[in-house]
Amino acid sequence: MDTITIFDTTLRDGEQAPGASLNQKEKLDIAYQLEKLGVDVIEAGFPVSSPGDFESVQRIAQEIRRPVICALARATPGDIDTAYQATKPAGRARIHVFLATSKIHMKYKLKKAEDEILRLAVKAVKHARNICDDIEFSPEDASRTEKEFLYRVVEAVIKAGAKTVNIPDTVGYSEPEEFGNLIRCLRENVPNINNAVISVHCHNDLGLAVANSLSALKNGARQVECTVNGIGERAGNASMEELVMGLKVRKDTFGLATSIKTREIYKTSRLVSALTGFAVAPNKAVVGLNAFRHESGIHQDGVLKKRATYEIIHAEDVGFKVESLVLGKHSGRHAFRERLKKLGYKLNESEVKEVFEKFKLLADKKKQVFDDDLAALVLENIEGKVPETWKLDTFMITSGSHIVPTAKITLMVKEKTFADCSSGDGPVDACYKTIEKMTNVRCRLLDYSIRSVTKGEDALGEVNVRLRTKGREISGRASSTDIIEASIKAYLQVVNKIEFLKK
Repeated sequence: MDTITIFDTTLRDGEQAPGASLNQKEKLDIAYQLEKLGVDVIEAGFPVSSPGDFESVQRIAQEIRRPVICALARATPGDIDTAYQATKPAGRARIHVFLATSKIHMKYKLKKAEDEILRLAVKAVKHARNICDDIEFSPEDASRTEKEFLYRVVEAVIKAGAKTVNIPDTVGYSEPEEFGNLIRCLRENVPNINNAVISVHCHNDLGLAVANSLSALKNGARQVECTVNGIGERAGNASMEELVMGLKVRKDTFGLATSIKTREIYKTSRLVSALTGFAVAPNKAVVGLNAFRHESGIHQDGVLKKRATYEIIHAEDVGFKVESLVLGKHSGRHAFRERLKKLGYKLNESEVKEVFEKFKLLADKKKQVFDDDLAALVLENIEGKVPETWKLDTFMITSGSHIVPTAKITLMVKEKTFADCSSGDGPVDACYKTIEKMTNVRCRLLDYSIRSVTKGEDALGEVNVRLRTKGREISGRASSTDIIEASIKAYLQVVNKIEFLKK
């Protein structure tokens, strides 16, 4: 079988989803997991967009060794040079140049004619090729570009040195038959098309990103660009896990393989969800919590007799733990450490000790501690951790149907305690006003969400907050069996990030 190149753009296009901003540590954590997952190319960012993005791409290029590390650039020398400098430390680097080619983009966005666009595309690819061996070119909005002009552009950039030509359905306009036909037409009408790999990058505005991508692969595309959980601009991108499992389950139809280690899919999905704050819908294909659950009596009977009656994917194949781990307050550190290893977390002794102490506190509140509880503890206390300048000591809430909600909070700073109180529209608002008064850090709450990490009456609740301060959006995350405590800790995580950034 032909092997498809999996080009993951979670850290570039995925991060462009409103509210999905990641810091450098979080991007690196995801990059390490993508390497473990087996992706072939990591598009690490758009280096010219900000100094922070440049540093993140550079750090990933320095530390991630197996995949190709790619950076996005507009068709300008400045963008291309910046992308080269950011990816230079990589073992294998790629520069991804893009330039719009559709009539609507050329007329209203670029205000340039076809000949000028063609000239700029060739010039940009030649400039990039002079400093980097691996160049990818994208004619932006290709699915709405005049075919004859698209053929000319593709032929010209391949002649100029592009090794990969990516055909984006930038606004999710195409439907599968139409998009597959476009790829077939390129193969039939571009004389030098065999000198480059055809890639596709589909958006999900009409819910067709995965279907369009699979249609393109059937018609000769050999690289597919996608994101974990399908996150990205607007309605998102083609979902990596759906594409990979679609090819695997229906290999009889596609006859195509990937390098993805599918048992890492669920863990990767969970990590991206936790760090971006974007919850995965329960009914999401492949990685949703209900993807392998059965409530109907008929379905349950069928699955008990033969799993294949209602399951075309085994949960274990994508890393789902069908039976949750049961740990309690009597569990020892050795069993705890071994379970973390089985879940794929490599922690040093001090980190194990720190998470174990939090586990013991949680076990006192819960009858059972499940795998997702442990994952939440690791993500909260180890992954993406910042120094705790402000630490919660105690809190007390007064609230009721005819009482103005009031919060009294005690915080610790360098082993000194400070207490204050405030009123608000509700208990959480009162807590946040109290913290703002005590820390003198002014923020505007943009988003607040809470979800149950595990099941049962004593479920662990995870709170995600996103706040704006001085033009910067920062997210915080915390979990607890008490949603008020989780809300306070999530807000304090943002405050501590702000204090850390000041330093």
